[in-house]
Amino acid sequence: MRKMGKMKRRKVPLRTCIGCQEQKNKKELIRLVRTPAGIVEIDPTGKKAGRGAYICNKRSCLEKAVKAKRIEKSLRHEVSPLVVQELMDQLPEDEIGEE
Repeated sequence: MRKMGKMKRRKVPLRTCIGCQEQKNKKELIRLVRTPAGIVEIDPTGKKAGRGAYICNKRSCLEKAVKAKRIEKSLRHEVSPLVVQELMDQLPEDEIGEE
């Protein structure tokens, strides 16, 4: 006979944004990854091999992370301005009234 009882609740994975330093649901954040080849890129699947860092889907968070050099610290690798610009282009403009 099966026991009727409480279902097991799954843990929701939380990650900290390197820009605003807030903990959020992993699915709400964008993963940046430094591949084993040393290339820094956006990881849309969240499963690429390499060292990862998470950031909100806001330009202001990316700007804060760049200014404080948190991307380099998190990925333990230099990030070229070209990569930062590419990331900026992929993020939507912040809405007025946020933060």
